[in-house]
Amino acid sequence: MKKMPLKTILVLCVLFFLPVLFLLFLYPSTHNYNPLDIVNDKVSELQFFSSDSDTDIQLKDHITVLGFLGDDPVDHVIAASNLKELVYDKFKGFKKFQIVIVLPRGSEAKASQLQKEINNYDDMRFWHYIFGEANDIKALFSSLKYEESLDESLFTDHIFIVDKDLAQRGRTDDREDKEKEKNQAIYPLYSYDCIEVAEVKNKMSDDLRILFTEYRQKRKGKFDSSSRRAEDLNANDK
Repeated sequence: MKKMPLKTILVLCVLFFLPVLFLLFLYPSTHNYNPLDIVNDKVSELQFFSSDSDTDIQLKDHITVLGFLGDDPVDHVIAASNLKELVYDKFKGFKKFQIVIVLPRGSEAKASQLQKEINNYDDMRFWHYIFGEANDIKALFSSLKYEESLDESLFTDHIFIVDKDLAQRGRTDDREDKEKEKNQAIYPLYSYDCIEVAEVKNKMSDDLRILFTEYRQKRKGKFDSSSRRAEDLNANDK
């Protein structure tokens, strides 16, 4: 039997081991996963609110996008449409995901009108409206870290990510790579402007995917957030 040339053997070895080495380089990255920053762990539960749903709407044990559309939500149909098309339609199939829109009590009919404006017969089971008194809405909003306050109608175009443990998620450092290279001052991102399509489509979508990945890793027992949680909260006390 004719011996295989040494050169051929080397080529075959390279072809066999190169993919293995590539996978070995990738493997550690799953253990160096950086979760979405916790910017506040004191978000209030949805007490004293009624809802448009037959079930009790709660933040606990859900991944929630929380919005405040004021006493005339139809005036903010663009913000709601962006939220529906860029966030809800993309993530409605994910386990325990929901969008909760907070409105003043008495605006139930306007909420139904808004729903007709933004819904093209899609499955809206995970999009909820809750209604409360002005003081309760302000108290809920005050439990969040925010960059823009509610206006007199209890509206803001900024939306928030709240995790299953009532912790608000965002970015402790929202600088672009070029800004980091120039050593510019750190600035955070606590909420997302749903009028700014690029911000919702890029930053918020990426952040939600990171959060879903984190919970998927937790289910598989591959994630430990205890030290990261403490570090984030100490760095971001109000």
